[in-house]
This record gives sequence, C-alpha cells and structure tokens, in this order.
Amino acid sequence: MSTFDLSRRDILRAAAIGAAAATGLPGHPAVAQGAVPFSTGTEPPKTEVPPNACDSHIHIFSTRFPASPHWKGQPVVDSDVVAYRLFQKRIGTSRTVVVTPSTYGIDNRATLDGVAQLGALARAVVVVDLDVTEAELKAMAAQGAVGIRVNFVTPQSWGATNAERLEAMARKVQPLGWHVQVYMTGDQIADLADVLARLPTPLVLDHLARLLPGQGLNHRAVPVVRKLLDGGRTWMKLSGAYLNTTSGPPGYADATEVARLFAKAAPERMVWGSDWPHRGEKHMPDDAGLFDLLAEWAPSEAARRRILVDNPAMLYGFR
Repeated sequence: MSTFDLSRRDILRAAAIGAAAATGLPGHPAVAQGAVPFSTGTEPPKTEVPPNACDSHIHIFSTRFPASPHWKGQPVVDSDVVAYRLFQKRIGTSRTVVVTPSTYGIDNRATLDGVAQLGALARAVVVVDLDVTEAELKAMAAQGAVGIRVNFVTPQSWGATNAERLEAMARKVQPLGWHVQVYMTGDQIADLADVLARLPTPLVLDHLARLLPGQGLNHRAVPVVRKLLDGGRTWMKLSGAYLNTTSGPPGYADATEVARLFAKAAPERMVWGSDWPHRGEKHMPDDAGLFDLLAEWAPSEAARRRILVDNPAMLYGFR
C-alpha cells in the first residue's frame, strides 16, 4: 500500500467521525445541510468543478497538536480533516495541499497527520528550520511533503526571516526536487527580487503576492512579479482575495484585477487555493463565492481546468 493511502481502519474511523460531526461532535458544531465550519453560505459553486480539481492551499489545525510556544495569536481549534471533508463535499474539489501554518512553528505533525488521513489525493508543504537533517526531509517526503514554506509575514519560532535564511533553505531542499513557497508582502517581494530570481528551486508566491490593499496594479511589486513569472520557474497561488482588498466581497474588484493580470501572464503556472479555514478573519468568507471568482480571473473553461487540475498535478506530483 502506498504511504499516501488510508488504511481500512482509518477510512472507517473518518466515516464515523464525519457522521458524528454533522450532529455535533465535540469540537465540531452541528452544521446545516451544505454548510462548512469556518465558512459562510451553504450553496455549491455556480462554476463547474472538473474532476481531480485541487485546492492548493489549506491549513489543518487539531487540538491534538498544541501551538508552538512562540505563538501568541488565536488558540488552536479543530479545523481538521473531518471539517475539511465537509468543505470538499460542498465545493467539489478532491485533491488537496496542506500547508503548515505559523501557529505550529516547525511542528509539522498536524499537517502530515492531515495528509495521512486525506490519503493519496493530498500533499504537504512543511516548515523547517536550518538544522533539519536530510533524513528528516526524506522522512517527510515519504509522508507526502513536496515543498517548504518560508514565511516573512507572521511571527516564526526563530524570529524574523531574511534573504540569507531563504537561500539557505532553498539549497537544503533542492536535492529532493522540492519547491519553495514564500509568504511575503508585495514590498518584500520587490525588495528581494534578485534573491527570489536566483533561488535554485521552483518558487511559489502565496496569496496573489500580498499586494498592499488599495494599490493593486499600481504596486511596485507588480512588474517584479511579472518578471519572475516570465522567467518560467515561478508559480502563483490564486488565493486569499480577502487579504488583498479594500473593495471587499463578493467581487473583490481590486484583487480581481491583480488575479486576472497574473493568470493571463502565466496560466501554465497558476494554482488555486481556498486558504480554508481562513484563520484570523473576523468575518468568514463564502467559499463557494471565492471559488466562483476563478471564473472572473480565468474566463475560459480550458484555463480553469489547467489551474485546477493540470498545474497542481505538475507542481505537487499528483498521478
């Protein structure tokens, strides 16, 4: 059996927990038909969801795994695989990429446990420190890890991230064929353009490059991102519209302008992500509405299939 496959016991356990969740399992409030924890709305997307569509950016939190001692933000609550299965049922995606959040520091247990439960249709992007060993990286690769995330925005257990650390981490994972995903603001991307361009690994930019809300296409990072995309080794996550907006829902007009530009510039290296469970958001978005934004960003059905199916298969190694 593949290391990504669920055992029969895991499948039965997940089915039992899923049934209990709908009626109010402790840690999982009872939800209405079609509703998803940490989301609003109950309707499915209006846009067709192709088979093997991938949600390329989620986080798994479980109270079985405590937050890192460095973390001073929201406490861990059970936004776990049980809850995420309800998301998949409503939205219609099947493949998933679980990203370790800064809440957990370099503790990737919740992420890798989530991937184990999700099975062969899931991959992991993990967070590691400079002292991670080759054996540890290979062990995580066997559990579905295909890349690391380097976070410049939220607090980390080791303090602030800098260019030297980013380059050192990229060199460390390059032999495994992994990519480096960076969570950076637009200003940070502009300031470190040369460093990003010379990384020895494929580069993935989080959340529409986190351009400063209100500046959008006028932000100084836009030409930098375009140049990185034109270089052929940079990917973009079409996600987090609510992080990059002053106009707000449902259309997120300013974020939509940015997403359209990037999606047109390099459609072969765009992936879509929900960013579920939307940690830190006071008002949870409608995930079906977020999914439907993709039809505004990539109007053709062929382009959306590429973004949802073909591109993630290449980047994350789905069969």
